[in-house]
Amino acid sequence: MKTNKFVEGLKAKTAAELNEELVAAKKELFNLRFQNATNQLDNTSRIKEVRKNIARIQTVITEKSKLA
Repeated sequence: MKTNKFVEGLKAKTAAELNEELVAAKKELFNLRFQNATNQLDNTSRIKEVRKNIARIQTVITEKSKLA
């Protein structure tokens, strides 16, 4: 249910906003990996969640580019 709302929110955004969202998610993933490598990360499941969000964002970007 939560992911459906996330995807609906993504579909409402423009291509530029989606690209900004993608860059922010990739930066967050980098920071999480860095924290994990230095044993500072408490919630390791967040890495998996961010990776899936990146995939969702890229899927919506692809769908929008095929429609245009």
